Amino acid sequence: MKINKSHIITFCLVIALVGVITLTARYNDHYVSSFMDITIESNVLNESRKVFIRLPENFDSNKAYPLIIRTDGNFNLTKWDAVLNEHTKNGVILVSIPNQFWEFTRNRDLVPPYARQDVNTDARPEANFEARGEADKFLQFIEIELLPYLSSNYKLTDDRILSGFSAGGSFVLYTLHTKPELFNGYFAFSPAAWYDDMTVVKHFTDFLQTSLHELHRPTYLYISVGGAEHPLMLNAFNKLEDTLTVNRNDRLEWHSTINAHAEHSENPALSVESALTRYNKFIEK
Repeated sequence: MKINKSHIITFCLVIALVGVITLTARYNDHYVSSFMDITIESNVLNESRKVFIRLPENFDSNKAYPLIIRTDGNFNLTKWDAVLNEHTKNGVILVSIPNQFWEFTRNRDLVPPYARQDVNTDARPEANFEARGEADKFLQFIEIELLPYLSSNYKLTDDRILSGFSAGGSFVLYTLHTKPELFNGYFAFSPAAWYDDMTVVKHFTDFLQTSLHELHRPTYLYISVGGAEHPLMLNAFNKLEDTLTVNRNDRLEWHSTINAHAEHSENPALSVESALTRYNKFIEK
């Protein structure tokens, strides 16, 4: 059978077009928001970082607003928008940081530097490992580049929340035990505290036992997990609850929720409203 050369060219063009359309759709889903997209040239990370900024309805530039910073960009962002529209009377500025599109940087940015960047369920190796998480650098980006940018462009109150899911949840716990003064609200949905023999739980426990005096104002922590999540996730969550119960302190108010029958990816959407409601009650005190 003789194949026409023009048919081959047409077929290749169709394949290329489908690829471009697919890539464009993925880019828009991941790296474009329906809110304000800005780019910060980060000296800390040595790269350009995009940030999505959702301003409240009837935004008033002369008014100061609470701030929420969250990781994982567009993931669950629609839910956040709906809940904020319904449950925040005075408005909130929501800032969502997407992961890089052209390279996988999620684990690099969100995994603490005392844990393996290559997150898996294998036991932590006895020998030293090189590829550690770089959450310290990502947190530095937030502290010395993103927060100053936001403060210079918007009026902000002292009420500030950091929220994350899975690896982002472990980043929230890492931030709380290393830079507790940056936020007074911490939301960790399905925190990946299990990896490397629960090293995140161990470091967090050390903070609760020795360094809670570093909380210079009342602080709120909300943790949640889905009831149908992996046993490792549930076990780590139970350990977090245990250490928070044993090491209670008046400066840290916390609440935990297990969303029955929820899988890992389902838990964040089920947690947003409860976390914000409880945080608002905490602030009203």
